[in-house]
Amino acid sequence: MPERRPDESGQTVAPTGTGGAMDLATSEARSLERTPDGPGGTGPAAPRLSAPGGRPRSLWSDAWRDLRRNPVFLVSALVICFLVVIAIRPSLIAPGNPLACDLARAQDGPAPGHPFGFDGQGCDVYTRTVHGARASVTVGVCATFGVALLGSVLGGLAGFFGGIGDAVLSRITDVFFAVPVVLGGLVLLSVITSDTVWPVVGFIVLLGWPQVFRVARGSVISVAQHDYVQAARALGASPARVLLRHIAPNAVAPVIVVATIALGTYIALEATLSYLGVGLKPPSVSWGVDISAASPYVRNAPHALLWPAGALALTVLAFIMLGDAVRDALDPRLR
Repeated sequence: MPERRPDESGQTVAPTGTGGAMDLATSEARSLERTPDGPGGTGPAAPRLSAPGGRPRSLWSDAWRDLRRNPVFLVSALVICFLVVIAIRPSLIAPGNPLACDLARAQDGPAPGHPFGFDGQGCDVYTRTVHGARASVTVGVCATFGVALLGSVLGGLAGFFGGIGDAVLSRITDVFFAVPVVLGGLVLLSVITSDTVWPVVGFIVLLGWPQVFRVARGSVISVAQHDYVQAARALGASPARVLLRHIAPNAVAPVIVVATIALGTYIALEATLSYLGVGLKPPSVSWGVDISAASPYVRNAPHALLWPAGALALTVLAFIMLGDAVRDALDPRLR
C-alpha cells in the first residue's frame, strides 16, 4: 500500500492509488460546498440547484415561490376568488331576486336592506350587481379557455411543422387582425336573438384566437431550437412525443400570461357589447346590461350606473394585475 506523506499544510495525503483519488474527490467536493472567507474560515454554501426539500428546481416552482411573495398577486387572487364564489353562488351575499322590481321605488337612493339603491325600473341595484358577476365571469372564463385552447393548438402545430400549413394559418390570422372587434360584434351578434352567454363566447373565441396563435407559434419555434429538443430527435423520438413531452411544457408559459391578461379584456368586451345592445340582452342580468339601462338617467340616479361600472372596473383590474404578476414570475429575464 502506498505510503502517505504530509503535504504543505501538514495533512497527510496519498500520492497515488485509489485512496488518494478518493481523498482528492472528497477534498474537491468540500471545496465546492464551502469557500474561504478569510484566514482559517469558511464562507457560505454554494447556491443550491434543488429546492429545499431535495426536489429539482424548475421554472414553475420558482414562479410559484415568487408569486406567493408578491402582494399584487395575493390581492388580485383574493379579489378573483371572491368574484368566482359569488358568480357560483350569488345568493350567499344577495339572497334577493334580481328580476323583482317595484316601479314605486324607481331611482330611489340607498335604503335599509338596499345599500345601493334602486335603478330606473325599481330593481335592487345591489342584488343585480352581485348576480351580474355570474354572466361576466362566465363569459370571461369560457372565452379565455376557448381562445387559449384553439390558439395554442393551431399555433403549436404551425410552429412545429412549418411549411405551407404555417404560411396559410399565418395569413388567416392577418385577416382576423384586420377586423375591428366591436364592429365585428355589431355585425355578427345583431342577427342572433339568444339571451344566453354562448353567442358572445363564440364571437370572442372566433376573433380572439389569432393573438394566442402568434404567441404560441413564436414560443414553439424558439423552444424547438434548444439542444434537448435536438437530442430527443436524434434519439429517435416521434414528432408527437417531441412536441407534447419536450416542447409544449416549456412553451406554454407565454400563452398562460397572455390568456390571463386577456381574460379581463374579454369581460370588458362583453360589457361593451351588452351596452351596445348586441351582447347579453334583457332579461339577462349583466353589468353591461345594467350600465346600458342606467345611462339615460345618470343625472337623477348616478348610483344605478356607478355600482355595476365599479364592479366591472374592479374585476378587469384584478385580472390584469394577476396577469402582470404571472408574467413577471414566469419571465426568467425579469429575475
